[in-house]
Amino acid sequence: MYIETVPNRNSPPAILLREGWREGGKVRKRTLANLSKWPKAKVDALRRVLGNEPLVGREEAFDIVRSRPHGHVAAVLGALRKLRLERLIAPRRSPERDRAVAMIVARVLDPGSKLAAARNLAEATAGDSLAETLAIGAADEDDLYAAMDWLLARRERIERALARRHLGEGALVLYDLTSVYLEGRKCPLARRGRSRDGKKGKLRIEFGLLCDAEGRPVAAEVFPGNAADAATVGAQIDKLRARFGLSKVVLVGDRGMLTEARIREEVRPAGLDWIGALRGPAIRKLVESGALRLSLFDETDLAEVRADAYPGERLVVCRNPLLADERARKREELNGTCAANSRRCCSTTRIRPAPGRGALPPWPRRGSPTPPCGRPARSAPARACPRTASAPCFGIWPPSPGTAWRRACPAPNPSTSSPGPPNCSAEPSGCSACACSSVPS
Repeated sequence: MYIETVPNRNSPPAILLREGWREGGKVRKRTLANLSKWPKAKVDALRRVLGNEPLVGREEAFDIVRSRPHGHVAAVLGALRKLRLERLIAPRRSPERDRAVAMIVARVLDPGSKLAAARNLAEATAGDSLAETLAIGAADEDDLYAAMDWLLARRERIERALARRHLGEGALVLYDLTSVYLEGRKCPLARRGRSRDGKKGKLRIEFGLLCDAEGRPVAAEVFPGNAADAATVGAQIDKLRARFGLSKVVLVGDRGMLTEARIREEVRPAGLDWIGALRGPAIRKLVESGALRLSLFDETDLAEVRADAYPGERLVVCRNPLLADERARKREELNGTCAANSRRCCSTTRIRPAPGRGALPPWPRRGSPTPPCGRPARSAPARACPRTASAPCFGIWPPSPGTAWRRACPAPNPSTSSPGPPNCSAEPSGCSACACSSVPS
């Protein structure tokens, strides 16, 4: 049975209770009752009963107030628990552990500040089901910072557990350093250093990361913002040997990290192996000594060579044709820019002097000597000394060959010669009491 509404042309529609069946391949139906005079709520209730629906409709059973996303939260939490990260942080559950886990998940899902993470955990402003899934109550940004302090006290224990899980004797250990800028002036490690993210003029902190061969983080350490890359290697070697108990690993770093001085003074005495890279001057010396022949790259892009300057070390050389093309393109671009700038400078017209100021001095020639007195290398008309008019002060630099500088004005030792002129006077009235004059020697 079912209820069917039959429209009428100029009358209200007829609401009929009907029964249908199939007979001889045709559908038959008959009307059992006319429900046109029933109230609409009563007709809807009967329709739900005939359709095996509850008497309260799905639309009326509950009100949708908010729908919080949950799938991405479940995926990240599932991966985190599969890695046993919660037990790695702390064996027993606590509010601090839940908040630390929430910050880790928030960093993966929606990186932001601690204030943004606290807003996402609040009931009124939650953007997902993270707080409800972890059963975190009310937590503001101060609670999150307190959880970080709680986590910092357990850092060494966590790093030792990660080292036991991912490192071993003879393992590859990857180490690199990066930096981030920060706002404020209260951080004791904040310094002005090399910008790696384009934020120049900002206070920075640097942090180094130790990873296993698969790139999984094992340990981290924060350094002042002006620390040199190579100066942080010693702390990592002590950490590997003393804290992790590893005596034979292969340390991998870039050419700015594992310099020849660091290898000689820290890595080699510790008994560690290393994989690094040579700098440009060292590679040039290999080519000049004949240990590295550029003709090798005519046959292959990767080769192994040995050099007397590096005994007991394997040198693997390679050529990257894509990098060579890029450097050639950049070189041509820089040459073109320099040529354009030179033409623009040569075509620049000098300004005219103000009336009564006289002609401007000529441009100083590149490579011309500069007088010890600091005067520009130009000629000036001879001026008579105010005390002895017979000794003119030429003020010409550089002097002509065979010319010696003597003091012409009255002085304690007027006949004393000096290899260069004394301080020339630039006063328009003439030279001072110790002015210079150029006379043939």
